[in-house]
Amino acid sequence: MEKVIITVAVIGGISQRSQNPHIPITPKEIAESAIDSAREGAAICHIHVRNPQTQQPSMDFELYREVVERIREKSDILLNLTTGTGARLSYDKGWDTSKLKSPDERVNHVLKLRPEICSLDVGSINFGQFVFVNLISHVGQMAQLIREAGVKPELEVFDMGHIRIAKHLMSKGLIAYPPLFQICLGVPWGIEATVENLVRMRSSLPPNAIWHALGIGASEYPMVTTSIIVGGHARVGFEDNLYFSKGILAESNAQLVRKTVEIANLLDREVASVKEAKSILGIG
Repeated sequence: MEKVIITVAVIGGISQRSQNPHIPITPKEIAESAIDSAREGAAICHIHVRNPQTQQPSMDFELYREVVERIREKSDILLNLTTGTGARLSYDKGWDTSKLKSPDERVNHVLKLRPEICSLDVGSINFGQFVFVNLISHVGQMAQLIREAGVKPELEVFDMGHIRIAKHLMSKGLIAYPPLFQICLGVPWGIEATVENLVRMRSSLPPNAIWHALGIGASEYPMVTTSIIVGGHARVGFEDNLYFSKGILAESNAQLVRKTVEIANLLDREVASVKEAKSILGIG
């Protein structure tokens, strides 16, 4: 098998410090967490940003710019910026559309900062207490803009139908070969995190697809381990899970990466360096 690429998802849009006091919030903390994770073996960092005052998810370009500049100053880890922010729809005595953004707005920071990779959520899903809205027409527009910017999209798939959408986008020439997929398991209410489901989703991917897998919460390491065993790549981090082991909070993203490296070593799969990850992904 080729070497395994480890992605660290530094912080998402849901976890709070009341759940784990170690999660990074400020641009400085997010950047330092990514850099520390790179030292432990992560080749890619997946980045969301938070408003430092409210700790809530943000789309503020200056926050993204600061994180990117801080990381690039000290590390060659590959940058993977989210485009998922701006897709939440909730209902509490009426539809709250204030968090819904246009395709242009959702990729604005990607077009300006030109990371190596960005996420692209290809389908809609009930996501916890809200709906994660990704109209196929909007996803197509985002894919076109991302491709024109020379950035590689990571296709986030939370259920079987999302793979069908991804193939549709590929048939329209919106996704370059080889495609990069992130198989997301255990998200309420996406596909459940089981070995059978991971293998089923992997088997449905287009030929020669590059793929990672992640599991949410307690399923993080069972899914990561399965992915490593069957030839995929791995994603860990505070966006997906706040614990190092049962009942023990993780102290850092770097600690979660270190555990993943140990698992890969036990399974005789070498961990890819940044240079090797670029080669596997076809990134210049």
